[in-house]
Amino acid sequence: MPTIEDVRTAAAGLHGRIHRTPMVESSALDELFGGRLTLKAELFQKTGSFKVRGLLNKTLKLTAEERERGVITVSAGNAAGALAWAARDAGVPATVVMAKTAVPAKIAAARAYGAQVELVEGDLMGAYESIRDERKLTGVHPFDDLDVIAGHGSLALELLDDRPEVDTVLVPVGGGGLISGVALALKLIRPSIRVIGIEPENADVVSRSLAAGSPQKLPTAKSVADGLAAPVCGTHNYAIIAQYVDQMVRVSEESIIEATRLVMSRTKLALEPAAAAPFAALLEGKVELGTLTAGVVSGGNLDVAKLAL
Repeated sequence: MPTIEDVRTAAAGLHGRIHRTPMVESSALDELFGGRLTLKAELFQKTGSFKVRGLLNKTLKLTAEERERGVITVSAGNAAGALAWAARDAGVPATVVMAKTAVPAKIAAARAYGAQVELVEGDLMGAYESIRDERKLTGVHPFDDLDVIAGHGSLALELLDDRPEVDTVLVPVGGGGLISGVALALKLIRPSIRVIGIEPENADVVSRSLAAGSPQKLPTAKSVADGLAAPVCGTHNYAIIAQYVDQMVRVSEESIIEATRLVMSRTKLALEPAAAAPFAALLEGKVELGTLTAGVVSGGNLDVAKLAL
């Protein structure tokens, strides 16, 4: 596992290259949920999501030979854009493998950042591995990588610095990259903090993995929260989550949609459905608020084409 020094080293390397995202409060949400809430607004991060923290950290740690070969990742969208941006920032060629059904805006963003986008049907991971090996590219796993995890942990350092009184943190969960980095950093600094992960009922691979006692793979994973629809739980992520995450909660598609609308209307933050998962758990009454509860608003790359006029 990464150490807290790995996280601090990652944060130092990211300093000045990415945004220090703000904390946002809403008295309307406090009143609705009956407690004090603060929102870590990662939708204002470079590329519109937290993903750039880990993927830029990984890119900065590549060897000269790995950089020359170019990098490749597989992604529903946010990791693709993050790696494309990070690679461009580091002067490294990037290829991203995405589903043909990915959110068009996320495909366009990856291309705009300079990546070669390979759109495929079916087995994304298989296509990623095949292209990686054929072209001799440097593979960058979107979440199951120690440098990626350490980079994501930088979010926790900012959170504790800006809101030192926080005692409960709610984190959206896909394959486990964000929560493993955040939970590891939080617990190594302050073990008493509660860390709660939230994932869609239709894409609950982390909950299933914990129940099984080992990383699992789902036959399908589909959710309106496309950023959380990971079909696999990472091996490194599983080990960290099993040790440091206090609770996993599953929420319905309906609650995710309702929470997206609620947070957007009360805070004016244009969050994507994946980022609304913590608030879906609050709507369903599945999370007990702390003295100060932080919800990680993980991204804002929503499909604006679907917004009704």
